[in-house]
Amino acid sequence: MITLKDIEAARKRIEGAVYYSPCPGSIPLSEITGMKIFSKLDYLQRTGSFKERGARNALMQLPPDQQKRGVIAASAGNHAQALAYQGKLLGIPATVVMPKYAPLIKIGNCQKLGATVVLHGKDFTEAKERAHEIAQERALAYIDGYDDPAIIAGQGTMGLEIVEQVPALDAVIIPVGGGGLLAGVALAVKSLRPQAKVIAVEANHVASFSAAIQAGKPVCIDIQPTLADGLAIAEVGRNAFATAAPLVDRIVMVNEEQIAVSILRVVELEKGVVEGAAATPLAACLSGQLPELAGKRVVLLFCGGNIDPNVLSRVVERGLVADGRLCRFTAVISDRPGGLADLATEIASTGASIKQVVHDRAFAGSDVSAVHVLCTVETRNHQHLAEVRARLKEHGVQTFDSK
Repeated sequence: MITLKDIEAARKRIEGAVYYSPCPGSIPLSEITGMKIFSKLDYLQRTGSFKERGARNALMQLPPDQQKRGVIAASAGNHAQALAYQGKLLGIPATVVMPKYAPLIKIGNCQKLGATVVLHGKDFTEAKERAHEIAQERALAYIDGYDDPAIIAGQGTMGLEIVEQVPALDAVIIPVGGGGLLAGVALAVKSLRPQAKVIAVEANHVASFSAAIQAGKPVCIDIQPTLADGLAIAEVGRNAFATAAPLVDRIVMVNEEQIAVSILRVVELEKGVVEGAAATPLAACLSGQLPELAGKRVVLLFCGGNIDPNVLSRVVERGLVADGRLCRFTAVISDRPGGLADLATEIASTGASIKQVVHDRAFAGSDVSAVHVLCTVETRNHQHLAEVRARLKEHGVQTFDSK
């Protein structure tokens, strides 16, 4: 169990080596949530996530002989990058074991930062087992990415900064996977601002903290693939749980569509890029589950920005679909000259934009004079799409949903 003094000591250790990230108010996010939103931009750290805080604090407390031998950790990416970077600054060799599914951008970044990367296992649990084996073989210090007390204390420094930057905060919304960030920030905030609400947010595919609360202790759960890969921990840390559980006022769960839409909102409204885990606090605000925070001063932890560019492009498109701004339907039109032109004219008349058209003659049914046209269309929202389809119906064009 760490204390506020541990967090304050960690702050002194990491000063100058970890960025004091801004926490500005956001007019557009406040408008769409109905809250007074402040965004803690820790994705601006050198390696793109808050993990540098704990990594630096833990590395600086190692004995000199262990610093020479080096350290090892298992990580899906962010902890690995933080350990590699801060280890490089301190001259401490770092080895990281990453699951084979780890985002390519995170693997590449670790290698660029000088870490030895070992890919092993289909998930974090298998990677962690291998990391412990290597630690014993090579006498390396294993640094847990979310349950080491030094890591938790380091992550808690973000809470100290938040209290300074938003002194009258009403609530802070924190993503939770392994629980280290939640434990550290919750302890700092509750120690200095006891009246502030601490809200934990989970992706519903990896809800290990909720499972631990229900069981009264950390338990291993089955996890599913999620956009919030940084939260994909099957069992919350025991130290983290012991610290965080009494301090959390509420847990909110969000789904994959809500995470995708939130990533899109940050891109469009904040002109920033966050990964799935860091988008969950905004997803919680947009989910309608926190009406009690209307008009309140709320801090969102945008704690990581390491999203694979290929994934980002797919996520943006999914967000557009969820918004009703990118739509696909099949229209049945005449296969005679002018049929497609008429369809395009009617769609254009509504103000919608055709992005792609694909003809389907082979499977269009028994009427050889008709053709099915798969249309991908850009619209303003769901209502606009309904207007497009109503217009086509008025002009005798049958449409139906396409998957």
